[in-house]
Amino acid sequence: MSEFDFLNGIDEVAPTPILIAPQPVLRQVAREVRPEDMALLRDQLPGMFSAMYKAPGIGLAAPQVGLGLRFALVDVTDEDKERAPMVLINPEIIEESEQLAAREEGCLSLPNQYAEVVRPESVRVRYRNLLGDTCEREVSDLLATCIQHEMDHLDGILFVDHLSAIKRNMIMRRLAKEQKRR
Repeated sequence: MSEFDFLNGIDEVAPTPILIAPQPVLRQVAREVRPEDMALLRDQLPGMFSAMYKAPGIGLAAPQVGLGLRFALVDVTDEDKERAPMVLINPEIIEESEQLAAREEGCLSLPNQYAEVVRPESVRVRYRNLLGDTCEREVSDLLATCIQHEMDHLDGILFVDHLSAIKRNMIMRRLAKEQKRR
């Protein structure tokens, strides 16, 4: 039995609604997941994965669906390949490369907004998985960017916070204008 058995039939699961900035929970620091939170976390995962895959996106953090808990899910595989989901519970970056990389980022909580963000090219992340095991993994390239982006959400940080004030304000105004049209 896999920790991701719930992904069978995920395309029929109703997606959890994703909050759009400037929702206040997106700016709050999430608290650590405790053992008593695991049932809630497991209950939320199918809807969260459904939302992420249907968006389509490659990552989703708990605060983006209104949960103030330190966990995120990622899957950077191409749509035509077998899924490779990760759930990172209470993640922490324990090492980062001095080498930086610029990559265009977007966010499901800032739909249709993109900008180039500079982050460490690779990181070593420590987290707990759904089985409660402590894991450490060295990641680079798109996966490193995605994990850093999702971990920012756990600290109330959006990708636009890595930009100049002018660029950030331009994106946030454009987002507000698009949201008013909906």
